[in-house]
Amino acid sequence: MWLAESGGGGSIWVTIAPFILMFAIFYFLLIRPQQKKQRQRGSMLNALKKGDKVTTVGGMHGTIAEISDDTVVIKVNDVTKLTFDRSSVNNVTARSNEKSEGDGA
Repeated sequence: MWLAESGGGGSIWVTIAPFILMFAIFYFLLIRPQQKKQRQRGSMLNALKKGDKVTTVGGMHGTIAEISDDTVVIKVNDVTKLTFDRSSVNNVTARSNEKSEGDGA
């Protein structure tokens, strides 16, 4: 009787092992890279400053004219300035050469 019960305990590990393996694969191939991308995007958004040339999620190219905690004003040409949410900036195409106010230099 005891032998039959102890033999059944091993089959639980054999049943659970594929699920643990699948979770590990999902973690290393999907979850971890997505978290890394999210951290990089967050640091890019925090590093935005006036004068940076950016592209928005919608494909609008321009230069940051003003920036606040949650919005950016993008200068598209000499006359046109558009206000976007800070999170709508997709990438920075060129960094400004100006020192930011917080550099202390």
